[in-house]
Amino acid sequence: MKIGAVAKQAGISVEAVRFYEKQGLINTPLRNDSGYRVYSADITNQLMFVTRAKELGFSLKEIKELLLLRNSPNITCAEIKHQAEKKIADIERKIKDLKLIRDSLVQLTNSCPGIGTIKKCPILGKIDNKSEVI
Repeated sequence: MKIGAVAKQAGISVEAVRFYEKQGLINTPLRNDSGYRVYSADITNQLMFVTRAKELGFSLKEIKELLLLRNSPNITCAEIKHQAEKKIADIERKIKDLKLIRDSLVQLTNSCPGIGTIKKCPILGKIDNKSEVI
């Protein structure tokens, strides 16, 4: 299969296919006499795995680790579960950080009357002073 057909089947762009190839997330395809990439039939499954893992919040580095684990004969389900649990903990930390940022921004917004000149804007003043916002 050529790259356009592979991209269409996987529901991603041709550029994404090339990017994942450069990142080592999919197997490097053979090239025909004209220099075009010729992908094997299993490439669509590989690309869909990468896409689904990205949708679940895994980074490209983490996806590469999952692929290595997936292709290792001695890896158990417990090890994959551990990777997923680490990702959940990471997401929980990010949620906590985002809530702190939101609360700080709400506090700043509530301190602004919404009238007057920019020079007297408490939001910009707080940011300009580089004082602790959170």
